[in-house]
Amino acid sequence: MTTPVRVLVCDDQALIRTGFATIIDAQPDLEVVGECGDGRGAVDLAARLRPDVVVMDVRMPVLDGIEATRLLAGAGVDHPVKVLVVTTFNLDEYVYEALRAGASGFLLKDAPPAQLLHGIRTVASGAALLAPEVTRQLVGRYAARIRPAGNASATAALTARELEVLRLIANGLSNSEIAATLVISHETVKTYVSRILAKLDLRDRVQAVVYAYRNGLVA
Repeated sequence: MTTPVRVLVCDDQALIRTGFATIIDAQPDLEVVGECGDGRGAVDLAARLRPDVVVMDVRMPVLDGIEATRLLAGAGVDHPVKVLVVTTFNLDEYVYEALRAGASGFLLKDAPPAQLLHGIRTVASGAALLAPEVTRQLVGRYAARIRPAGNASATAALTARELEVLRLIANGLSNSEIAATLVISHETVKTYVSRILAKLDLRDRVQAVVYAYRNGLVA
């Protein structure tokens, strides 16, 4: 048997926290190893329990989810932990910053349980999770606040087709949608995505979305 994915649930609302934990613990391949109600608790528990994934709310007391994510998964962290942000989009003005802080995925709290479980498994596997419809709303909403990073030299390393794929990623298209749009195979899209991440020194497609907007590649 494979070892279950170890999950830490962090949300300041006890009812939601308990609900998530119940859903997660009911899965044979997932295990809730801890719960907490603020970002400081998440950082402390993660250091002690070493979870595979932290399910993180954003708006919390003591230390919010953005700062907690930065401490758990941000640049320069020696042993980063994968963070899946689960929050209420319409009430949260800082989700984009959480993704910049190092989160590997983002889901809305009203997502069905199956989507939450899929998100945890996806992030645990090392992939990124950013639902297409969320990408369009999230990054589109904050695009005006993002200052260009001026990293033209790295962008220049991309071929025309890679640049095209990067723009489609930033516009929220999944690999299957990109394949259909460009009339190429799903495997070819995966190859392009891998090349883009390698050339730009990015961890996952979440960072690719941020990169594209910060460098003015999409409007």
